[in-house]
Amino acid sequence: MDLRIGISGWVYSPWRAVFYPKDLPQKKELFFASRQVNSIEINSSFYHYQKPETYQRWFNETPKDFCFSVKGPQYITHVRRLKNIETPLANFFASGVLFLADKLGAFLWQFPPNFPFHEDRLEDFFKLLPRTFADAVKLANSSDRFQLDYPTSIRRSKRPLRHAMEVRHHSFENPDFIRLLRKYNIALVFADTAGKWPYMEDVTSDFLYLRLHGDQEIYVNGYDTATLRLWAQRIQLWRQGRSPKDSLNILDSKSDGRRRDVFVYFDNDVKVRAPQDAQTLMKLLGVEE
Repeated sequence: MDLRIGISGWVYSPWRAVFYPKDLPQKKELFFASRQVNSIEINSSFYHYQKPETYQRWFNETPKDFCFSVKGPQYITHVRRLKNIETPLANFFASGVLFLADKLGAFLWQFPPNFPFHEDRLEDFFKLLPRTFADAVKLANSSDRFQLDYPTSIRRSKRPLRHAMEVRHHSFENPDFIRLLRKYNIALVFADTAGKWPYMEDVTSDFLYLRLHGDQEIYVNGYDTATLRLWAQRIQLWRQGRSPKDSLNILDSKSDGRRRDVFVYFDNDVKVRAPQDAQTLMKLLGVEE
């Protein structure tokens, strides 16, 4: 089973001469970062559409076995708040994201702290989400902003697309929410936010998605080795289809024995410690860069 450990984004000035070599040109930062971790979460797609040639360049600059996850647009989750999103969703998939091809891991849909649980609205959203590349191309064809001709290898691909949801309102601590995620095979993001926002460990899909923002102060602190060792132990259990004895569940902690892929991204210590923490966790879990 696949285990992807990495960082959220890679263009941060504080990393220069700390994580990145002092003489490394900025345009080479993705090349360098993608050889220190085995996955990166693209977060620039959250703020604005990227260009097809950008996704193609990212694909070409990274190793063959590399993997990206992609953060869905805030226009869908924060501005439209899942209302009348058919066209914005089509525009997103028509922007070129599918050019990541076999390096595309999962889509992250993050919701704001003032967005409560709306079961009907969420279910409508889940029904719209494409589940294969071919489904995504079909959706992209209804875009009113982009006219993109994906190659046949993408247009006809039945390669599955994965989706994960990160929530920040306590109304989601609800068994109905967990059941809904399971119904549509959407991963609940296990988001460590130093207790600021909900944290749940219900396994809701055939893969897991973790975001580690900081365990003492969100976005500020790094993780010590002892804490990362505890995370490694939990991740090993989840990969094996088992649950930690102290699993924090809303609905249940029953293990089903199904082995799962796991994605883990660090977004902490104003991001300066994120690469180091990712590399430490990789070593603890025996993951090669």
